[in-house]
Amino acid sequence: MHEPRGKDDLILSVEDLAVHFPVGGGLLGRNRRMLRAVDGVDLNLKRGECLGLVGESGSGKSTVALSILGLLAPTRGRIVLDGQVITGRPSGDRKALARIVQMVFQDPYASLNPRQTVRRTLEDPLRVHGVTARSEIEDRVATMLRHVGLRPEQADRYPHEFSGGQRQRIGIARALILNPRIVICDEPVSALDVSIRAQIINLLLELKDTLGLSYIMISHDLGVVEHMSDRVAVMYLGRIVENGDWREIFERPAHPYTRALIAAIPDPLHHAPLATTGGDLPNPLNPPNGCAFSPRCRYAEDLCRHEPGPVLETRPDGHAVRCWRSEEIAGQAAMASGDNGHTQA
Repeated sequence: MHEPRGKDDLILSVEDLAVHFPVGGGLLGRNRRMLRAVDGVDLNLKRGECLGLVGESGSGKSTVALSILGLLAPTRGRIVLDGQVITGRPSGDRKALARIVQMVFQDPYASLNPRQTVRRTLEDPLRVHGVTARSEIEDRVATMLRHVGLRPEQADRYPHEFSGGQRQRIGIARALILNPRIVICDEPVSALDVSIRAQIINLLLELKDTLGLSYIMISHDLGVVEHMSDRVAVMYLGRIVENGDWREIFERPAHPYTRALIAAIPDPLHHAPLATTGGDLPNPLNPPNGCAFSPRCRYAEDLCRHEPGPVLETRPDGHAVRCWRSEEIAGQAAMASGDNGHTQA
C-alpha cells in the first residue's frame, strides 16, 4: 500500500517556493508588512506516488496547493509540472494546466453547485476542453460515475439528493473527468462522518492504482496520511521542517513538531489523543527569532531561540529535517516506538 507505483521519475518539482502577501500600510503603504505564507518550500512528487503534506491550519499547505494549481502566483521559486515550468506563464495557460492537475476539495456540500445536476457538473469541463461529441461525453460521464461507485442513471440528480459521502464521490469524479495525472486532495474526508471516511480513503487508493494517479494528500489528520502516503512532508509556519519515507517519519520522527503531531493521533484503545502540541501557531506577521517552533518546543535551547534550524538537506536514507537536535530527538522517538508502539511527545 505504501510502495510507489510506476516509474521513479518526477512528475512534480517545487523549488524554493515562496508566497508573500502585503498586509496593511494604509493608502500610501508606508507601514506595509509581508505575510510569508510560504517561505522557501522544496517538494518532489514521483509518478504513482502519494505525498502527504501535513501541518496545523495556517502552516501554508493550501497555499502550496493553490500555487501548484496555478491559482496563486508565487513571489519566487519554480514549479515544474510533468516536465513543464508553470511559474511565470500567462494566466491563460490555466486551461492546459487543468488537464494535468486537479483538486478534490474538503467540503462536498460547498464545492458542488446546487443548481447543476451531476451530469452538468461532469459535462461542463469536457466541453470547455474541446470534447463536443455527445456520445463521447456520455460515455466518459458514465464511466467516471462507475469508477467512483455511483450509477450512471444518478447523473440527472442534484447534489441535495445525495449523502455527504456520495457528494464527495461526485467531487472526485469531477476532479478526474479530464484524466489528470496529479490530484491534490485537500482534507478530502475531514467533513465526512467517521463511518464514511474509510470508504472514501479506500476509493482514492483504488483509483490511484486503477488510473495511475499521483496524489498530494493535504491533511492535519496524520492517521489518514499514515494510511495513504508513501512519503510525508511536515509544514510549520510556511516551511517544510521534516520530510521522508512514511515509515521513517512515523517510527523515527526527528523534529519535535512532527513528534507532537504523531503523539496527538487518537489512541484506539482510549479514543483520545496521547498528547497535544502546546501553545498556538505564532503570528506569521511577527515570527519568532531563531527556530519558528522554539516557543512551543520542550527541547529548545539558546541556539534554537537565536538561530533558524539548519538547512533542510535530504540524507542518503531520504530523511530530511530542520532541527538542531534532530539526532537526539529521533533516537528518543525510536526508543519510545519500540517500547510501546506509539511515539510519545
